[in-house]
Amino acid sequence: MASKAGDEPMSSIIIQNPWAHLRQFTPARIALGRTGISIPTANHLAFQVAHARARNAVHLKLDAHKLHDHLVGTWGDCLLLQSAAHDRPTYLQRPDFGRRLSVGSREALLKLDAPPSDLALVIADGLSAFAIERNVVPFLAALKSRLERERWKIAPISIVEQGRVAVGDEIGELLKAEMVVMLIGERPGLSSPDSLGLYLTYKPKVGLTDEARNCISNVRMEGLSYDEAAYKLHYLMSEARRRQLSGVQLKDDAEALPKDVDAPSRNFLTEG
Repeated sequence: MASKAGDEPMSSIIIQNPWAHLRQFTPARIALGRTGISIPTANHLAFQVAHARARNAVHLKLDAHKLHDHLVGTWGDCLLLQSAAHDRPTYLQRPDFGRRLSVGSREALLKLDAPPSDLALVIADGLSAFAIERNVVPFLAALKSRLERERWKIAPISIVEQGRVAVGDEIGELLKAEMVVMLIGERPGLSSPDSLGLYLTYKPKVGLTDEARNCISNVRMEGLSYDEAAYKLHYLMSEARRRQLSGVQLKDDAEALPKDVDAPSRNFLTEG
């Protein structure tokens, strides 16, 4: 009995791309093939799911109190702060508000009158709270062991809701820190809604621009490993302190991380 046209298996109407075997090496959407003049339905639906995940990452609210409680148990003092953007719509529509602290948070830091320190660590939700919830704790665990060996004097960790990169400069200045490292959720991509960015600034103060900062990007389990990121950041911090500068004049000339170093991978939001 002859099969009907509608019974034709889907695989037979999809024209495969000759580069399809390269997809095993990258999450990028390459060599998807086609059905007529369109991409196959399965790939189209996968794209829509990825787009939805990226949108959700932008609007997800950071559980700042849970993160605060965890960090207090491992790092000691921890501050909960707020940018001048009082809610998510304002944060997305007014980037300048996310670069400065709210009046209340600024006054709280002034009253704290913190003693001078070597380093201020600042955590901000940025454009992906999911990146913070998934990556900050294991990354800080990798960094902590390096800092403890050299006895860095660390200011209380700050968690900023609705924060952008530049708000770290204001916090570092108010905490009298020699340098500040901002850990922030990066703009979600269609294959990486959970990417963590690290921004280092020597002698932070309000008004600095991007040329004064060093950036380490794509810190996540599927990207730059926590231990490798901590290794690179520690190198840049050490060089910034030695040369008393950061930004475009400071290059990452660190040698490759030894392969026998294991990176911590614990996720405090999914493990009991």
